[in-house]
Amino acid sequence: MADNNHTHFQHLYFVLTGIPGLEQKYYWMAFPLGAIYVIALFGNGVIISTIKSELSLHIPMYYFLCMLALADMGLALCTLPSMLGIFWFNYKSITFDACLVQMYFIHTFSAIESGVLVAMAFDRVVAIWNPLRYSTILTNGVVCRTGAVILTRAVCVVFPVPFLIKRLPFYHSNILSHSFCLHQDVMRLACASTRVNSLYGLIAVIFTKGSDSLSILFSYVFILRTVMAIASGEGRLKALNTCVSHICAVLIFYVPLIGVSVIHRFGKHLSPLTHALMANAYLLVPPVLNPIVYAVKTKEIRRKIIQIFVQTKITAEG
Repeated sequence: MADNNHTHFQHLYFVLTGIPGLEQKYYWMAFPLGAIYVIALFGNGVIISTIKSELSLHIPMYYFLCMLALADMGLALCTLPSMLGIFWFNYKSITFDACLVQMYFIHTFSAIESGVLVAMAFDRVVAIWNPLRYSTILTNGVVCRTGAVILTRAVCVVFPVPFLIKRLPFYHSNILSHSFCLHQDVMRLACASTRVNSLYGLIAVIFTKGSDSLSILFSYVFILRTVMAIASGEGRLKALNTCVSHICAVLIFYVPLIGVSVIHRFGKHLSPLTHALMANAYLLVPPVLNPIVYAVKTKEIRRKIIQIFVQTKITAEG
């Protein structure tokens, strides 16, 4: 009878975890954390506004960059309430349904970002392989349809995840190991078999990030073969230089992702601090570093940032 009652009970809320062992320093960590979110939101916002206002950037490469910036902003905004709640106000509770919503959007925006990186790789393939037909192959219609496919795939693949979690009973621990809700973190607290969740999660990862990473790899194999066929060394360097920003974005996204996956699978003996830091890096590093990388490589974005700072300084002095 007791077991039957348990199956109908669900925790009303989960308890989020900040950074284990550093609880006494949360107040001081709140300021750099706030600065990280400001950089992420400001940097990606500048990228979007610059691409929108600069006619010279109305080409497929920068349309895809705009999509990447939107995905990064989405990721940052998903974790912003719970992260700032913990470090600024020491508020660690999140309702069960709010946790499911946050989980859905985190995984959706992550899948969108992965898909956009594939589209950007294809953009580089076309630009290097057949530059004369670049604008006729990657038309505005093709770019819009590509964006719609990326969005639809992410929404549909992640959609079952909250419902698979919702069906599980939770009546033991309700303490999560991160500052936000992730599928694998919530799933481990369930008091029933999670085989279906694990299998679907594996299929979803293979269908999105697994296939995306292979597509990017094959794209760069093709790019390298094409570049090596260019006669002049200067031409080869010029072609490869157009890929530097994208390669950095791929590494910024996939290195923390692989690190989190490996730690969750094989790092159970590691300290909770390591798990927390890797999970935070997975969601915070791309939104912060991507705008910096593209600002360094794109003069229009650099000029826009300088203009904003100059206007802010003039307004403050006035």
